[in-house]
Amino acid sequence: MIGVLALQGDVREHLRALAACGATARPVRRATELAEVSALVLPGGESTTMSKLAVEFGVLEPIRSRIKAGMPAYGSCAGMIMLADEILDGRPDQQSFGGIEMAVRRNAFGRQVDSFEASVSFGGAPFPAVFIRAPWVERTGPAVEVLGRVEDGPAAGRIVAVRQGNLLATAFHPELTGDVRVHRLFVEIVRAATDTEG
Repeated sequence: MIGVLALQGDVREHLRALAACGATARPVRRATELAEVSALVLPGGESTTMSKLAVEFGVLEPIRSRIKAGMPAYGSCAGMIMLADEILDGRPDQQSFGGIEMAVRRNAFGRQVDSFEASVSFGGAPFPAVFIRAPWVERTGPAVEVLGRVEDGPAAGRIVAVRQGNLLATAFHPELTGDVRVHRLFVEIVRAATDTEG
């Protein structure tokens, strides 16, 4: 069972993408619901709001603990920010779940009006990526595998997809494209982690 953190953001789209990959998924808002899932998707939205809501709903520390204990997690856009160990240009009171040894810059591609679509090299093949007030990764630690970069334009070469162990993150929104390769990869990560536990 894969949970999708349902505090804000494009929850339904992630649920549909996971279902298209043959996974069973459900929304998660409370710590009791978190305890019932094997993995968690952190959707896009607004990272400072997500941080505040995670505290208000009592899931910030439980999610941090589960991630630290090895629970697979995938974050898109704001979810990528929430998985970063370091947030650049964040609010002073902003907190993340952490887990991926990377520094992420919030709104690196600009404001909402600067949202765009671009081809990203993902796993060696082009991916139709949707960027909405998206972050990018400025630095990664040695354990982080870079899976995707912007191919063209002024941001060419910027890191926009990473993996560290059971954690996966993209700056873009694959759930809005109909291309389920990112979700399929995450489902494979979850299955491998579950097999290892079993």
